Order: sequence, then C-alpha cells, then structure tokens
Amino acid sequence: MFRIGEFSKLTQVSVRMLRYYDEIGLLKPAETDRFTGYRLYSADQVEALSRIVFLRDLGFQVSEITDALRHWEDGEIERRLERKRLELERTIAQEQERLAKIRLAKQDLRQDRMSIHCAVSIKAVPACRVLSLRRVVPDYYAEGPLWAELSEFAKRSGISLSGETFTIYHDDDFREADVDMEVCAPTNEQRESGGGFVFRVTEPVPQMASMMVRGPFDRLAGAYRSFAAWLQEHGQFQMTGHSRQTVHRGPWNEPDPEAFLTEIQIPLERR
Repeated sequence: MFRIGEFSKLTQVSVRMLRYYDEIGLLKPAETDRFTGYRLYSADQVEALSRIVFLRDLGFQVSEITDALRHWEDGEIERRLERKRLELERTIAQEQERLAKIRLAKQDLRQDRMSIHCAVSIKAVPACRVLSLRRVVPDYYAEGPLWAELSEFAKRSGISLSGETFTIYHDDDFREADVDMEVCAPTNEQRESGGGFVFRVTEPVPQMASMMVRGPFDRLAGAYRSFAAWLQEHGQFQMTGHSRQTVHRGPWNEPDPEAFLTEIQIPLERR
C-alpha cells in the first residue's frame, strides 16, 4: 500500500487532486489507516487513476468521467469518446469563428473603421407583386433552402421571376432562433396560392431607410449598429414595420466575399 504522497509521485498526480477525487467519490483510497487517518492506495488503483486523468485531459466533466468508468469494459466508452469528439469539433468551429471575428476587428482597428459607416438614404419603396414563401427557420443564415424551394417551384410551374429578390423579416425583434422570414421574388404572374407558395402584392413603404453593405455577411451586424447611431442622430424618425434585405451580389454571382453587396431596408415613420 502507498501513502498519498508516495502514490502522488508514482502517478504524477498532485496530492491536492487526489484529495479532491476522494472528496467527490471519483477515486477513494483503498484503505484509511484507522489510527493515523492516512489515505492508503493500492497498486491496482494506478490504472484507475490513469483512466481518470485520460478522460479529464479529453475534456470530460466529473459526472461524465464517473459514468464512463462504469462502462469502460462494455464498449460504451467508444461511443462516449465519439460524442466527445463531435462536441470538441463543434467547440473548435466556434472558436475558429471567434478568431475570425478578432482578425476582422484588428483589421478594422488598423483601418480606423471599427464602426462600419454605412451611408443611409431614405427612399420610397412601391408595392410589388411577388411569389413568396414564408417559414419559421432556425436562424438568419437558413434562408438558402427557402430560396432553393421557391426557385424549384417556379421552375416546375413555368413561372418567370425577376432577379430583384428580397427577404422580409416578420419578427418584431432580433431572434437567436426560430426566425419568421419570407423570401419574395417579383413576378408579373398571378395564380392561385397553395402549398405555402403565395402570390401577393407587398405593401408600399413611403419612407424606407436603405443601407448598402459591402463585404461578407458577418459585417451586417456592424451595419445595424451604425444604423442605430444614425437613428439616434435623426430623432425625427422611428422604426416601424418589417425590415427587408436584398443581396445584390452574393455567393451565387460573386466568388469574392469582399465584393458581396447587401442592401438593408428598414421602414421609418416620423415621430
């Protein structure tokens, strides 16, 4: 039997961690000296501790380690490792996205444009006859499948569509999930609506704030922040109705993300 200090040296795990594992029930000493109270460990526990350290270094939480150790011999451990691998890949993707944002922020700072200054113009947008498809989708980046579905329906039905398509966002606030959006393609045709596909005329907007945003879609958030500053400076206006978005140049007609051109439209009214 080994006292805790000896066991610590043999396993290269600190006494503090061994005491912690004892307290939470992850690795109890094989015995406790009833006279001195010393924790005593056996050679058989070296392998058990190695498994604990192995799982800990892979990012397993204490509860996950306890559960994994119970299933170490029955093959379940392989499935748990696979789940952890997928979890780590998602985490890596999220961290890479954060790194990309940091690189963009540093670039903006160097170019003295941390705030994306988008020129805001006000224009009247007339009513428009469209073929539309409205759905609640997972997030703001999930409109691609809607456009594919709308295009396939139009092609199958022999409907001619204009290239000046746009998206209407029907939620009254920003949504992290479950976004109510409607993709709209102008058309001269009027047919019976059905199957979620609607022929309708959009409402005219007499005062629409318009901003042209050049570059990747991740710059849109900065454009909205710039619009907030513009709106504060022009207190005679307030937002009303549903915002729209038109991608004039995107992945389907422009290979360089820096050359993308997105128009953000936000209805206004005078206070």
